[in-house]
Amino acid sequence: MSLIEKLTPEQEALIPVYREKWRAIALSTEKINRKKAVKSVNKAYALNDLAKPEIIFINSPTAISSIRFNLWIEPRGELDNYLSSQFRNQIEKSIWNQISAKLFDVINIHLKILISLYYSLEYSIVQKRFKVDGYKNFEPKYWLAYSCLFDFCISVLNCAYPARHLQAMQDVAEYCGLIFCSESLVVICERPTKISFDNQNRLHAEGEPAIEFTDGYSFYSYHGVTLPEKYGKIQPEQWQAEWLLSEENAELRRVLIQGIGYARICQELQAIELDNWQEYTLLKIDNNVDIEPIYLLKMTCPSTSFIHALRVPPNMNSAREAICWVNWGIEPEEFAIQT
Repeated sequence: MSLIEKLTPEQEALIPVYREKWRAIALSTEKINRKKAVKSVNKAYALNDLAKPEIIFINSPTAISSIRFNLWIEPRGELDNYLSSQFRNQIEKSIWNQISAKLFDVINIHLKILISLYYSLEYSIVQKRFKVDGYKNFEPKYWLAYSCLFDFCISVLNCAYPARHLQAMQDVAEYCGLIFCSESLVVICERPTKISFDNQNRLHAEGEPAIEFTDGYSFYSYHGVTLPEKYGKIQPEQWQAEWLLSEENAELRRVLIQGIGYARICQELQAIELDNWQEYTLLKIDNNVDIEPIYLLKMTCPSTSFIHALRVPPNMNSAREAICWVNWGIEPEEFAIQT
């Protein structure tokens, strides 16, 4: 077989198809078929010259901390590296790097979810017991990305491959969800019953968990920012501006400001009026709400009385100056006010 040195436009056009196929598998909320999961793990261990491990199923990542064992040893297998070498021998390096970069994107969201879950647990326990920062040798949590890549190489580029080894990898990726492995013990976590994203593929839900498991473990997120339950379980339109006065975390304050909106913040925190110009008012919130003082340009529609507020730099001295800043340096007399 000749070395593949260039992708045709038709082949390039199929990259998103395979990325979405394996992304759907990575983010599946279907209940794990435990018989298939056990069979796939045992097959993968056998191909890595490892004995059948003890396999434990858990309902959510929080159950990891209750697992007991005597000795934790890193597995020695390198099935992913073996398969990679088989495909790399058939594809020119720059083309391999090109499709790898594009198709490995399928795992980014999956890994972000994993990392988010790790940090939402007692992270030191997970790190100590499962060496999640080690990324050594036998790493099934990366096999979704490899499966996506190899699937494209076989189906689109017609690469030759060792079927038994590839099937073992793809079965673990497809049937096992979140999985943690050692030489003698495998922990398989049931898939979440719900995963929710915004239109930029960031974990997101309003007034409910972004991720939820069968045992009730929930994970709240607002446009990719992890929220404590006290905020996450409430719709953003019901968030209170006064929370900003006691919230010490700067990122959470930013999220609260985004969700509440400056118009409500102006009203609820009694912003100080500094200057007026026609329908515009320059305001300052004198509380310790953010890292730097909050200056706002409030605009009131003369016909509907609707209030809109935009944040402006704290060095603004007048409403006219703030209007000019908002409109990219154009003096207010040079444009017609439209509300």
